[in-house]
Amino acid sequence: GWGEAKEEVGSASNCSALTSLINQRIGPSLVGEDPRDINRLAETIYNGSRAHYALREGHVFPILGRRGITVAGMSGIDIALWDILGKSLSAPVWRLLGGRRSDRMPAYASGGWAGVDLIGDQLLGYVQRGGFSAVKMRVGIIDGSPSHSALRVHAAREALGPTIGLACDAHGTFTVSEAKQFCRLAEDANLLWFEEPVSADDKRGLAEVRRSTSIPIATGESEFNRFDYRELAELGAADIFQPDLAICGGVTEAMRIGAIASAWNLRLAPHLWTGALAFAAGMHVAAASPAGWILRLPRALTGSSRVRSLGSIENPSGYGARTAIPIDIITRLSR
Repeated sequence: GWGEAKEEVGSASNCSALTSLINQRIGPSLVGEDPRDINRLAETIYNGSRAHYALREGHVFPILGRRGITVAGMSGIDIALWDILGKSLSAPVWRLLGGRRSDRMPAYASGGWAGVDLIGDQLLGYVQRGGFSAVKMRVGIIDGSPSHSALRVHAAREALGPTIGLACDAHGTFTVSEAKQFCRLAEDANLLWFEEPVSADDKRGLAEVRRSTSIPIATGESEFNRFDYRELAELGAADIFQPDLAICGGVTEAMRIGAIASAWNLRLAPHLWTGALAFAAGMHVAAASPAGWILRLPRALTGSSRVRSLGSIENPSGYGARTAIPIDIITRLSR
């Protein structure tokens, strides 16, 4: 089976520590187990030396260090286990998760770093080249002030017109007061969502931002499992959950996160700033989850036969956790 894990969001940095963790600690604990017992193996990894208690008692007994690199390693193994199960049954993973809700999933382009004079043309280029009906741009510290971020957003909206969806991402670089100021200034831009307004460490601050605006708030790429998302839901801190399958625990945990989103009437839009394997796994989860909504489409897939001019992508049809992406695209995305 094939899986993908990573040390940090948006980075392909030195993965020697992650590799050592998988090869020396997590992997040996699974030797001799049935790879089809995915829930059992997920509990074994998460609970470590206390796994026998968790399996017997029906609730978690997690080890220390149950976030960060441990859950990242768990993610890669979990994706690989679902890949094994799907291939062994000659079925795509979304079918094993209960089936897909539709044949296609809406997709958006992500980028938008250009200045106020060029941002409109840059985003329109994404729409024209990829047939997208939604795009995402960057705001925050790169602009120097909330007011300048809002100027760029309004320039983008003017260029895109009223029918193209527009989202923005601050990468957690605003303070709470700055994020609230930006929301006031950008309120009339009809944003699809405002992503990571403040640091992921400030969930209460995020909830304060959400209460201050009608702009939907998206977050989650830095969260590690369903317990982190439960807290986001309880605090009323987000409208859209964005788990990264290479760090959140893989397919198993992402489906649990999707269940929380569904129970709170929130949306799920997996964070797919990853290689080909985690991207494909995220497609399966989004296709099967009742809260699944929209996907970021990698540039390598724009123009693919899998993408229609209406800005949607065909849900996976191949066996296992992978898709029928051409091997040259897999190679490029995995570098």
